[in-house]
Amino acid sequence: METELSSEFEARVAKHAALADPLRLRIVDLLTFGDYSPMELRQTLGLPGNLLSHHLQALESAGLVIRRRSEADRRRMYVHLVPGSLENLMPQQLKNAQRILFVCTHNSARSQLAAALWDIKSDLPSASAGTHPSPHVAEGAVAAAQRHGLTLENTTPKHLDEVLTEHDFVVTVCDNAHEELADLPQIHWSIPDPLTLNTPQAFEDAFRDIAERIGSLAPRIETPHPRKTS
Repeated sequence: METELSSEFEARVAKHAALADPLRLRIVDLLTFGDYSPMELRQTLGLPGNLLSHHLQALESAGLVIRRRSEADRRRMYVHLVPGSLENLMPQQLKNAQRILFVCTHNSARSQLAAALWDIKSDLPSASAGTHPSPHVAEGAVAAAQRHGLTLENTTPKHLDEVLTEHDFVVTVCDNAHEELADLPQIHWSIPDPLTLNTPQAFEDAFRDIAERIGSLAPRIETPHPRKTS
């Protein structure tokens, strides 16, 4: 582990530590709907004043809440959830990349779907490849893409050796490929092979799993040179 922690990382640690307490998490849950006075929080949660004060101080120290004085009664305070304070609990920017490369065994379903989904979520170029590519893209993958307004009809599976460059950010979407490429720097998504069941639902499940993961990853990859548009 790095000996020097970034200020962003330290802030996340403090927030996670503060939210690890059930009562503090309950306070934050309430504040997501609106501001509360300390008295209102005491009544809602059934807490004595000294215990509530302790929890509010911990949440303030973590940068999650602030207290504001009432404009109507200056003796009264309101506790307010800091805007955006819950948005940075997960790692933000992961790294720079020139291209993202999705890899599975046959390059016939999961990696093809991932590349197609990535292209609608990010300006960073994408590609896909397989360690043992099939002759063609799976019909179930083509159909799943079509159901969501994407197309795989003109794509052809390619071997990893034909596609991989030293600047690629590699994501394996297949356990077999991940384990075969253990020495290749990568991140791994363990997504079940839809071809095992080869049903529309299996491909739909794979599509949704990939879409959720891409939605989380795309904002965390910096694009050094935005894609030019014609």
